[in-house]
Amino acid sequence: MANFTAADIKALREQTAAGMLDVKKALEEADGDMTKAAEILRIKGLKGVTKREGRSALNGLVAAVAGDGVGTLVEVSCETDFVAKGERFIALAEQVLAQAVAIKAADAQALLDSTLPDGRTVTDLLTDGSAATGEKIEVRRVARVEGERVVAYLHRTARDLPPQIGVLLATIGGDEQTARDVAMHVAAFSPTVLARDEVAEDVVANERRIAEATAREEGKPEAALPRIIEGRVNGYFKENVLLDQAFAKDQKKSVAQVLTEAGAQATGFARFRVGN
Repeated sequence: MANFTAADIKALREQTAAGMLDVKKALEEADGDMTKAAEILRIKGLKGVTKREGRSALNGLVAAVAGDGVGTLVEVSCETDFVAKGERFIALAEQVLAQAVAIKAADAQALLDSTLPDGRTVTDLLTDGSAATGEKIEVRRVARVEGERVVAYLHRTARDLPPQIGVLLATIGGDEQTARDVAMHVAAFSPTVLARDEVAEDVVANERRIAEATAREEGKPEAALPRIIEGRVNGYFKENVLLDQAFAKDQKKSVAQVLTEAGAQATGFARFRVGN
């Protein structure tokens, strides 16, 4: 019988983020030698990278940094929340974020292809992370936002997990607190665009068509249709356009009103939620 304890299993699992069964098998193969068992897990993990390519990585975290008029936001994904909250995965995500900042990455592929200070590419880093954890790890998205002022906001959806929602918001004028409040609003209300003119014309046309068809189905008077259609299209804008949304902290005001009263203007934003 291999010479290891339940505490050894727990310690190796925390060190490697590997599954319990895999850890036990590795310790048995290594006759209780923790270092050798960790090496076995790494080797077997590398062999399994190709097999993991088809798996879904819907857990993970978002990481962000902002300052001097620039913000960077990344989403790094894994398969389970157990790995997502592990120190190894969190440290890997921080390396990814630092590299994204260093190369001014605005898309995932450029980041993946870039070379780290140690000579590995970010893709190599993820491959090594996958080998160590036994899970598929990927960089799903990267965003870079520039402006006069850029703030970053990270939100935890569960106390024991790393941030699952991340926002960057760029503003002109105003103050830091207003910008942060609006960033928190973006996290909570998930707008898709900043302003109405960013909504594609075909999307607006489709909303008008649906609004008209719905009103006719409801038997609304012909004379009232234009007003009803406009009202429902405006409702779409108020749900999806940041500046049109009712502000989280004061539903009587729109986000645009809050910004104007603070002497500020929003010029851009990015929002990621893990798995979405």
